[in-house]
Amino acid sequence: MDFSACSNLALKWAADHIVRDRDTLILVTILPEQNYESGEMQLWETTGSPLIPIVEFSDAATMKKYGVKTDAETLDIVKNAGKNQPKVEIIMKIYWGDAREKLCEAVDHIPLDCLVVGNRGLGTIKRTLMGSVSNYIVNHASCAVTVVKSKGQH
Repeated sequence: MDFSACSNLALKWAADHIVRDRDTLILVTILPEQNYESGEMQLWETTGSPLIPIVEFSDAATMKKYGVKTDAETLDIVKNAGKNQPKVEIIMKIYWGDAREKLCEAVDHIPLDCLVVGNRGLGTIKRTLMGSVSNYIVNHASCAVTVVKSKGQH
């Protein structure tokens, strides 16, 4: 979850097609590695944050201490997922580092049954130069991966 349009599309797809009663929906967010001299984030840099319940990641002050800036669209999707399936537990886990590596680590550490990721739709050249997170996850994650393409992609 990077709070982009393609990430929100993947979240909505997962909420509409996969999440069922008594499931746990875990939003995994990867932030760039930073040099933390002090603070709580330094404690979690290697293992990721504690699991954060929906009531906490809906609070801007709580998210600020983790360095995460949520958006209204993401919160709306998450709240609607909870309304549609009232017994679904919705939580967030934050990691710091390379998104490709940390998502694969999350599969085993949390553990996760499946991943749903968005696809930014990079062209061939950009994908070759920058690397595709979704492509890497499909080839390296030890669970099922669904890639949700943005509208207009083929």
